[in-house]
Amino acid sequence: MTIETSIPVQSVIGFPITALPFDQQISVILKWAKSRISKVICVANVHMLTEASWDPALASVLYNADLVTPDGMPLVWMVRLLGHYSQDRVAGMDIMLSLCDLAPSQNIGVFFLGSEAEVLDNMRSRFEHEFPDLNIVGMEPLPFRPLTPAEDAAVIQKIHDSGAGIVFVSLGCPKQEFWMGQHKSKIQAVMVGVGGVFPIYAGIHKRAPFFIRESGLEWLYRLAQEPRRLWGRYRKTIPPLSLAGSKTTPEFAGQNSNFKPRLRQLRQLLIEALPSRAQYCRALAILKHKY
Repeated sequence: MTIETSIPVQSVIGFPITALPFDQQISVILKWAKSRISKVICVANVHMLTEASWDPALASVLYNADLVTPDGMPLVWMVRLLGHYSQDRVAGMDIMLSLCDLAPSQNIGVFFLGSEAEVLDNMRSRFEHEFPDLNIVGMEPLPFRPLTPAEDAAVIQKIHDSGAGIVFVSLGCPKQEFWMGQHKSKIQAVMVGVGGVFPIYAGIHKRAPFFIRESGLEWLYRLAQEPRRLWGRYRKTIPPLSLAGSKTTPEFAGQNSNFKPRLRQLRQLLIEALPSRAQYCRALAILKHKY
């Protein structure tokens, strides 16, 4: 990971997760954004790390990112398990809201890239109400198809001309990670991949309640809203994390007598988090009825 040596990193299933509390990670991003330094921020969950374990190109983006924040609670649990006991969740929505709150005081402009024009319009209306001092220097929807070289050059120029210090990128994983990796040094701003945050903030999808997010079951809440799109993803990506302990360092296990029992508990928790299809259906029905 190409970050300052003062920023601690913890390997989780072979990938570098930034082991800093939320507020400190936000401070680092603001420092870079103030100086308009080209940086890549990946907001990681189980899906991203599992995909990266199968895709060398995505793995390369994570290895070369400047921050890889622990978005999913299973990643937070693993970082804590490995000795960073104060680690909290550094999620995409919280990152965006915090930066939008703090950016005006440092005269940092923000740019929103991706999603659809209707989503961006809804976001702008809400930003004007909740963050009236926020300097939105640009909003640019992108097509689902790859951009032509001329279109890509135009986007780069638009971001450059805007003077943005932060670019929020919402293209979905792994498309946004590839885009940020390809544009490192081409865009003089901090690029933050926030996945599905835009439609949630725009009011198209709902965010899970706090207790669901903290319990590590936000994926189930999202599944209730988008079962067709997410069912296959979660069946594919949740089970491998139950084997995460096989890639932890023997040295740490030997130094910490509580490591193995805690690892067994975490693995069992992750295994139990993958219910049968019938259990999925019952849980989804409850979530749809209650929320």
